[in-house]
Amino acid sequence: MPTDKSRWGLKTRIWVERDGRKVLGPGRVELLEHITREQSISAAAKKMQMSYRRAWTLVQDMNEAAGVALVESSTGGTGGGGAIVTPHGHEAIRLYRALAAQIAQTVAGAPLSVDPLAAPAASG
Repeated sequence: MPTDKSRWGLKTRIWVERDGRKVLGPGRVELLEHITREQSISAAAKKMQMSYRRAWTLVQDMNEAAGVALVESSTGGTGGGGAIVTPHGHEAIRLYRALAAQIAQTVAGAPLSVDPLAAPAASG
């Protein structure tokens, strides 16, 4: 039950689409950042407690939806495989983080000053 001290606020979750296909969202950007650090899709997946298959599918989806490679990978061998986030991928991360910060700032500046679920005052 709400009290007089209830505080209402707004939260957002954003993603970026191209031609109706999801390219970036918070989880995908986090995956790109882990791939940047780990230089491995497998290691990035482990950091996120995600299966390699799921991470690989997300990378493929991002690359296809973006229309450019955000991640390039090489298969294993004696030296092992690896993955790198491309310059397009780094720019996508930067733009997404900037956009998310701008939207968060806008939302933070628009608090709900009244209880949106309160019964309207009776007019008489």
